[in-house]
Amino acid sequence: GYPSSMTTCKDALKKLQETLEEGQKVEELEDVRLCMVPWQMPLITKMDASLNTLKKCKHLRLSSNQIDRIGSLAGLESLEILSMSRNLLKKLENLDAVAGTLKQLWISYNNLIALNGIEKLQHLEVLYMSNNKVHDIKEIERLQTLPKLHELLFKGNAFHQRFLAEGNDEKAYRLEILMRLPNLKVLDGLHVDDDERAEAQARS
Repeated sequence: GYPSSMTTCKDALKKLQETLEEGQKVEELEDVRLCMVPWQMPLITKMDASLNTLKKCKHLRLSSNQIDRIGSLAGLESLEILSMSRNLLKKLENLDAVAGTLKQLWISYNNLIALNGIEKLQHLEVLYMSNNKVHDIKEIERLQTLPKLHELLFKGNAFHQRFLAEGNDEKAYRLEILMRLPNLKVLDGLHVDDDERAEAQARS
């Protein structure tokens, strides 16, 4: 059963359908945004099977809800960007179904401590995961298995906060990450320049 103070994905898709122009179908959309705030509807707390109808969807936006786990993404065979920032996620799961297509994962402002499961996303290029609870640098090392990853947003995690609290500066923090991920082009919104990359390589 669902508490009455939440919106199901099914009802959210129905509401989205009502906002579309005549002749448009939710199932045909490439960009699906299920953000309840503008509609003044209760937030979504669970992903359900109704999302599996979104065969054409390239960008699924579920940010700013209260979803505590990634549900089944089966059927989302075109999905390139999964946007779930500002939810209640504690771990990565159920990503197998989109591992062949997913290029960007936006999961900032959740409760993630670990990144196990991310290794499956062999096409991932962009990972936005600032302001989570990752405290162990070993979790960053999991990203070494992602050959196409070139942009990472990681600041605001427990590791970053602790590293600075220990008297290190932002530059040293960036080098810690770049030593492990030398292929990054953008880290925390700033381009990685050649000098920085060389310094990180010299340290590793």
